[in-house]
Amino acid sequence: MRWEGDEQSSNVEDRRGDSGGGGGFGLGGGSLGIGAVVVALLGSWFFGVSPGTILSLLSGGGGSPAQVQQHTPSGPPATDRESQFVRTVLRYTETTWGQIFQANGAKYQPPVLVLYTGRTGTGGCGTGQSAVGPFYCPADRKVYIDLSFFKLMQQRFHVSGEFTQAYVIAHEVGHHVQNLLGISGKVDNARQQLSESQGNALSVRVELQADCFAGVWANHTDETKRIIQDGDVESALAAASAIGDDALQRQARGEVVPDSFTHGTSAQRMRWFKKGLDSGSVEQCNTFEARQL
Repeated sequence: MRWEGDEQSSNVEDRRGDSGGGGGFGLGGGSLGIGAVVVALLGSWFFGVSPGTILSLLSGGGGSPAQVQQHTPSGPPATDRESQFVRTVLRYTETTWGQIFQANGAKYQPPVLVLYTGRTGTGGCGTGQSAVGPFYCPADRKVYIDLSFFKLMQQRFHVSGEFTQAYVIAHEVGHHVQNLLGISGKVDNARQQLSESQGNALSVRVELQADCFAGVWANHTDETKRIIQDGDVESALAAASAIGDDALQRQARGEVVPDSFTHGTSAQRMRWFKKGLDSGSVEQCNTFEARQL
């Protein structure tokens, strides 16, 4: 992936080196954010939510604007390559979604991305922990990432590459877009009237839409910045395949339980990311009306 030298976002809060902690829930009890225990233990390694977020927030939740915390930079931008990469990718998402929102008569409000090490407090989603992987907290409209996750991603799922990492970030920003559009709030309300299996099925559509939004981001950014290089798309698709619910469950216990899926199968995740990437169209990401996922 080509990105060096491009503009970097200032909407990054670098908490690395802080002692971490803060209030909220841990990884115990019924607070796991991905439904079934096995999926929580494995699926949360990729595109997860805060462990302190209840199941209804798995779908992106409906954070109230009154709860949004203001961004207070913790110091000058770090100069290490990893953080520069994250800042650049976040800037790409700001540009892409800013243009899309503007074209539709709206103004995009970008999220803050928090870099942390180990664990950190959130503004309404409990305590973020590195074992959970990257997640979006709708209550404070922030994306949380411990950069060690990218190494764990390579070790655990055997996928790597900077474009794959960008896909992870773009997926979480996709949840932010859902929050801004009011999709997350509607889904959260709908889940309260559904059975667990029906709620899980709805969550799948939320996650697949975020995958599609990540593809839309990649399409628009590559059109203007030519960031995609040979092998990049294949590596992102390999990542999508590795973290499908069916693949994770098969790895964990040797069997697949479709009713407990919350993120979609490997084939579905690849299909919807590719759909967004090929079309560049938000309208093509309407997973809620799709007859076949």
